[in-house]
Amino acid sequence: MVHANEVTRDLAQRIIGDFYHAHAQKDVALLRTVVTPDWQYVPPSFGPARGPDQMIPVFVDLASALPDMDIQILDVLIHGNMVGVRAKVRGTQSGSLMGIAATSKPIEFAIHSFHEFRGERIAKTWHLEDWLSVFHQLGTLPPNLD
Repeated sequence: MVHANEVTRDLAQRIIGDFYHAHAQKDVALLRTVVTPDWQYVPPSFGPARGPDQMIPVFVDLASALPDMDIQILDVLIHGNMVGVRAKVRGTQSGSLMGIAATSKPIEFAIHSFHEFRGERIAKTWHLEDWLSVFHQLGTLPPNLD
């Protein structure tokens, strides 16, 4: 039996699929269809802004840094209104990434996210990327890393 605050597998697969497709395609319009207007992204990308438009500067940076970015969803775990995702990102570093000049090297790294649903949309996302793996693959650290 599904309770009112539980996410069904079908809903999770549809919304999570569109969420990561929006990120891979840098598509804010698609992102707006799957997150709430007050969506929280943790850690915040650029300050304390809420909602899908906070990702516009991130998408602009990604379009330059990883124009061929692809996200493969590996696992989706559902518990009540929470959805956990394990995924893999692949792309070619064709532009500046965290201050690292373009290397034209292919990179692949893990991402892990937990999404809190409100109704049929994502209200909050906790997200982690394996940046250490990226820096190892690129052979350098960001210049401003303290």
